Amino acid sequence: MLFNETKISDLAVKNRIIRSATHDGLADKNGAPSDKLIAKYEHLAKSEIGCIITGYAAVSRNGVSPYPRMMKIYDDSVIGKYKELTDTVHRHGVPLVLQIAHCGRQTSSKAIGQQKVAPSNVLHAFYPDKAKELTENEIFGIIDDFVSASVRAEKAGFDAVQLHGGHGYLLHDFLSSYGNRRNDNWGGSLENRCRIVELIIKGIKEKTNLPVWIKLSAEDNRKGGMNIDSSVEICKRLEKAGCDAIEVSCGTVQDGMNTMRSELMPMDAVFRYREPCASFPKLLNKIALPAANLINPLIKQPKPLENFNVENAGIIKKNVSVPIIVVGGIHKVSDMENILAEGKADFISMCRPFICEPDLAKKLKNGQTEAKCIMCNYCGLVIEKEPTRCLYGKIKNGANK
Repeated sequence: MLFNETKISDLAVKNRIIRSATHDGLADKNGAPSDKLIAKYEHLAKSEIGCIITGYAAVSRNGVSPYPRMMKIYDDSVIGKYKELTDTVHRHGVPLVLQIAHCGRQTSSKAIGQQKVAPSNVLHAFYPDKAKELTENEIFGIIDDFVSASVRAEKAGFDAVQLHGGHGYLLHDFLSSYGNRRNDNWGGSLENRCRIVELIIKGIKEKTNLPVWIKLSAEDNRKGGMNIDSSVEICKRLEKAGCDAIEVSCGTVQDGMNTMRSELMPMDAVFRYREPCASFPKLLNKIALPAANLINPLIKQPKPLENFNVENAGIIKKNVSVPIIVVGGIHKVSDMENILAEGKADFISMCRPFICEPDLAKKLKNGQTEAKCIMCNYCGLVIEKEPTRCLYGKIKNGANK
């Protein structure tokens, strides 16, 4: 079943393996795909993958990530380079989906050159500068930004767009009563919290012929936040609004070890790539890093490490009719086949395994039984300073340059 040809949103796919959206850090200075990024995607497309979802592309200037070289899609000038990307991938018979996002409070005012915005000013552990609560006119402006980005995506030849509605980004914050503490038409009830996403979906459907997918965190581990019961109701509403496929994930960036799970926090990578640790003086680093490594085993990490969104995906699948994609610690072919056979999901998506092995889909089809990725999470910290790459649990040159 895993390697059978099928369709998703009327898009023909070679199999049910999807490369989940991954920040590559390879856009050019304007946010368009660089030649290196196009080559990277061509490698994926050549390797028997079913479908590729791009790394997130910002829909507006104030929605840009603090991570370097994020893709952007808020200016017509980038359409030509995106068209080069889609043409390259399509030559290998693989659909390409553009993930579009607004980072909301999950960025810094320094990164965007203005005060960041959010549904509500809720403190973010990694980016603690104050967020401006969006006015109603500004909310309608962001809806227009998502729709305009989708129009550009269609002109560039993408096969669908995926809204990033998970991991603590702007749309997630609207959906979650943890991030959304408003008492107007955009907050409070589930109906109000869903309004912005429903209007974005409807707007894209009116202006383009593109299928609209969404990535959601079914649970975000925040008091009063997303849980599986609210997620089921949200998914029902989004399907009614016109959503064509749902990818089920969990967690937020400020609780990253829940979204990208690992046995231990990669402390040497933290001290090399994450601020403020990355800027520690060498002498302080020599003291702090060993101390961090001593307490690391005592830090409770989320469990299980494998297949951790599957049960929630199965619950959502029972309540909607659109295809369900599940991501999160799924590395073994036997698990993938069981997930599909048991009706827990329709498609399997992976992120970290494709960073480790870009040709993984081909390897699995040819008999490899599981991904090589050891879930060390070094890749999840590299992206804060450099293009995404696999370090396979080891930094050769120490914790600081």
